Amino acid sequence: MPKKHSSPVFSSVDIRSPFAEAFRTLRTNLSFAGVDKPYRTILVTSTLPDEGKSSTTSNLGVVLAQAGQKVLIMDCDLRKPVQHNNFMLNNTVGVTNCLVNGQELSRVVQSTEVLGLDVLTCGPIPPNPAELIASDKMAALINAAREAYDIVLVDSPPALTVTDASLLSAMVDGVLLVVKTASTKIEMVQEAKSSLEKANAKIIGVVLNQVDANSSNYYYHYYYYAKDDKKKSMPKVAL
Repeated sequence: MPKKHSSPVFSSVDIRSPFAEAFRTLRTNLSFAGVDKPYRTILVTSTLPDEGKSSTTSNLGVVLAQAGQKVLIMDCDLRKPVQHNNFMLNNTVGVTNCLVNGQELSRVVQSTEVLGLDVLTCGPIPPNPAELIASDKMAALINAAREAYDIVLVDSPPALTVTDASLLSAMVDGVLLVVKTASTKIEMVQEAKSSLEKANAKIIGVVLNQVDANSSNYYYHYYYYAKDDKKKSMPKVAL
């Protein structure tokens, strides 16, 4: 992904920008990767904090909705939630209310300015996030979201800081791993991949984020893993 602009979520005014085009490319490649069996529930995580996994989740949700999909973003980063800020929404109720108080999904989701895109914010930050993430109620909540939406994007904490991403990865169809270009060491990416795969995660691909638009290597890369575990590459798309 090119380096982001001032807002974490692009708007209709920059729909033709390289930033927006990169996410449309990601949308297309996700469609190709799931041609036989579409990915309906997708976890978005990173190796470490501040690699752009939450803004990637937000913008991917926007372009999927713009393509006519009914999309839900679930903020399951119960430690440092930001989706309510990205879309300027209220965070008084959300995921934690569903898990702790049994609130129905339909009563706590919030619509956004993007037609077809809803957000389930985190809600009050709990004292026991790992226990809530690992609960049967979380799996049931994701399944309920899957029944109500075409695509569900789950924003989770980074894979190497806490166990939440690994726990959530077993509840979804696939995982996108966001990597900050030029600053994330390949060893960290490999460690994150290994940690997720130990939880039987299906890694769809890796998103390279914050690519320098002025670099001669300004490409958006997207990789996915085939069933035989051999890494294959979708074509590079120059922006």
